[in-house]
Amino acid sequence: MGCASRLCSLYRRLTGSAVLLSSLPRKIPGPAPPSSSRPPLLLPIANRSNLFTVRPTAAATPFLGLSALSTFSAAGVDLSEHQSSFSHGQQDSVVSEFSEQIYIPVKAYFLCTSFDLKGLQAENAYNVIPPASRSSNYLVLRFCDIPPEVAGFGVLENGDCYRYMVVFQYGSAVLFNIADNDVERYLELARRHASGLLPEMRKDDYAVVQKPQLETWMQGGLDYIVLKNLDIDGIRIIGSVLGQSIALDYFVRQVDGMVEEFTDINRGMEKTGTFTMQRKKLFQLVGKANSNLADVILKLGLFERSEIAWRNANYAQIWEYLRDEYELTQRFGSLDFKLKFVEHNIHFLQEILQNRKSDFLEWCIILLISLEIVISVYEIVRRSPISPL
Repeated sequence: MGCASRLCSLYRRLTGSAVLLSSLPRKIPGPAPPSSSRPPLLLPIANRSNLFTVRPTAAATPFLGLSALSTFSAAGVDLSEHQSSFSHGQQDSVVSEFSEQIYIPVKAYFLCTSFDLKGLQAENAYNVIPPASRSSNYLVLRFCDIPPEVAGFGVLENGDCYRYMVVFQYGSAVLFNIADNDVERYLELARRHASGLLPEMRKDDYAVVQKPQLETWMQGGLDYIVLKNLDIDGIRIIGSVLGQSIALDYFVRQVDGMVEEFTDINRGMEKTGTFTMQRKKLFQLVGKANSNLADVILKLGLFERSEIAWRNANYAQIWEYLRDEYELTQRFGSLDFKLKFVEHNIHFLQEILQNRKSDFLEWCIILLISLEIVISVYEIVRRSPISPL
């Protein structure tokens, strides 16, 4: 490891990261704590040379994000070298401020109507994290970006380099700790095993703030959640709620389109007193409404409690908070109300079409009876003898 350490030290000097602390003023402000507005997302992959350390430090975060102390260690900076500029108390204050909290970006996407999880797992077997239960309808993939300049130097991997992607069978994908310019690269891995790709991809942004000094297990915020620690089970819980939310948004929009279509039909009937919809089109709307309701209840598992939440009260608190934050129950109630409106209109139009068919059959019967009467009269007249005048 002596040779590897020297090579990595030379690499850090060449990249210029060793001057990070020398350019700082005497008092270094730490990251601002969460406020009522959404905090800025400090992407840990902005400087790829700071993703790895030759020796792990106690302050390094075990899973996600990039703490300030591990940044100093990755840059090869020793705080003891700057005792002339900082007193012991100031050094402790700087370390505690920088290591106080970590911002982790979370992005949820709805790409398609179905993912082939078995094919995705086979293609990315090295990155798959074993599921929490056998009946899981999702797959958790973990990736680690290693700079090619140091990939062969025996450098130890730090948890700061981990990126996570949670892919759900019903078409959602949730990304953790991935920058905007790398999103497409990860989503393309999932698209290879997608069916029913949507013409327009749905997206939602969220954030996790990891704060080990937090007195409670979790704390809510505006478009973010503060946790003492984010582990794999936390990723599963947050990913499941965000995946359901973005998928539910897609189904709500589908039902909104059907409501708008029936609204136009009703307005046309108000003006003309009739409508011209064909029976085939009506049956297509019936099938669409039923399939949307079935997908929300069965595929999304909207009313199924997470097994992780069943086992641990802390994760149950996160699960319940996020469900309330995204109003999943209320949004499903609104969706169900709209589907009932669609169902009422479908029954009404079906009755009209049925009455039209019944009227047509009745006229056909009347026409046949009339034709039979005419034929009978003709036969009677033809067979009767003609009496002379």
